[in-house]
Amino acid sequence: MPTLVLTGAGRVAWLRGGHRPYHLGMVLNPQVRFSRRAVFLAAGGLLVGCSEQPEADKVHLRLATGPAGAVYRRIGGALAEHISEQVPGATVTTVPSGASTDNIRMLRAGEVHLGLTSLDALITTDGSAPEGLSAICRLYDSHLHLVVMAGSAIDEFRDLEGKRISLGAHDSGTEFTSLRVLELGPVKADGRYLSQAESAAALRDGTIDAMFSLTGVPTPAITELAQRHPIRLIPMDAQADALFTAYPGPYAPAMIHATAYAGVPATRTVAVPNVLLARNDLPDDLVYAITDTIFTHTGTITSAGRDGAEALPEAWQINVRTGISTASVPLHPGAAAWFRDRKR
Repeated sequence: MPTLVLTGAGRVAWLRGGHRPYHLGMVLNPQVRFSRRAVFLAAGGLLVGCSEQPEADKVHLRLATGPAGAVYRRIGGALAEHISEQVPGATVTTVPSGASTDNIRMLRAGEVHLGLTSLDALITTDGSAPEGLSAICRLYDSHLHLVVMAGSAIDEFRDLEGKRISLGAHDSGTEFTSLRVLELGPVKADGRYLSQAESAAALRDGTIDAMFSLTGVPTPAITELAQRHPIRLIPMDAQADALFTAYPGPYAPAMIHATAYAGVPATRTVAVPNVLLARNDLPDDLVYAITDTIFTHTGTITSAGRDGAEALPEAWQINVRTGISTASVPLHPGAAAWFRDRKR
């Protein structure tokens, strides 16, 4: 079991026997390996109550999120704020990105320490995960949206042939999954690479005919569009079956419920899990503390932020039962230790 060390304001640090404690007196540089001697010296300082350290000695983490108008941007911000408040000495800064594939690239390049990604973009064709990365946990499932304006002539998936379609931002999970869907169709369309917010604006203005969006439900960009203009969602139950057959593992049939968007009936589609990734060189006990924070204080993450931000309904899906389900992607040792302790 972990040793709990009080650090003030009701927060705790976890110093686990057999696991390397994280160094609260270290600025984390993803290109630098951690000194075990320095780590244990810092841990000893905690145990004797030496909690006051200069700002430069704090643990600074960078978390890759997503583009404007996407759930990744909101939930990444909520996670960063919550970890900064609850994990002693840690400060998490969010890094905007194109989303899943871009986040994986930044993690592998050492530009960030943590990142959000959809499971299908993470798993390679042979079922393995990129070297040097592991999962902290599964968070929530994204649903693939295919959005058109209410008066559109597009009524079903095959009507996309030759149409102007947003495939999402470059290096996003939306791009990754929508290209797979079109290939399996097969459907040839005029693809455009736009962020969530840009896609919604282009659809509203008539410069594109449809937009894909792989995101949590509801997603801000589509919510705002539906509140101002009538829209429709195109059913993709057949496409869900095709993805499940062609790429077993990360896909499952799903439903976007009628309560999700104003005036839009329930629509069948495909769901993809999202995971929080970490670089393997993050100390085990730091990841242990982050994992504990996520699952112990889920209710705080779902609620509105201090600045009046909207609640995050996607975060209600965060729970211990599904959190460990990261398919073929291994858990970081610190996260695995937390889940083992949770079962005891």
